[in-house]
Amino acid sequence: MLAGNPETHTSLISKMKKISHSPEETLQLGKSLGSSLIAGDIVLLFGDLGAGKTHLTQGICYGLELDKGSYIRSPTFTLINEYLGRLPIYHIDLYRIENQEEIYSLGLEEILFNQGVTVIEWAEKLRSPKNPESLILNIQDRIEINIKIISDSEREFTFHSFFPEPRSSPVFTLL
Repeated sequence: MLAGNPETHTSLISKMKKISHSPEETLQLGKSLGSSLIAGDIVLLFGDLGAGKTHLTQGICYGLELDKGSYIRSPTFTLINEYLGRLPIYHIDLYRIENQEEIYSLGLEEILFNQGVTVIEWAEKLRSPKNPESLILNIQDRIEINIKIISDSEREFTFHSFFPEPRSSPVFTLL
């Protein structure tokens, strides 16, 4: 479970990097990650416009056994899309959010701390203005993925996982 008491919370942090050489590899990377996610997991995506956040999310959804015919798009205007795979999937896009008051008004706590998997694009907007190392909404346990554009087709994915106890890493088959 991903909710944690900040006073007693001690997270293990692990880090891994992967390079994707194509959109297809990014999709496969997401699928591998999605297949290892469990109820309550929160995945935070950081990266510039066009870095591949939505493409990675599509793969995560397929890894969570969402039907291949489902149309997965970034919820830039709707803010939240919900899909049903082997677990509920909540895809949140904070791109259009102007400030943290707007984030609080969305009532995301109900989504974040439930039995689904939550994927948030533009997660940099969740950084606390007083302490950029911490996140608002009491998000403790999570996977952070920083996506760096290397070239038109290549992306570097840096995974940081923050969990109170060890978990096995996903098996990345193509990368």
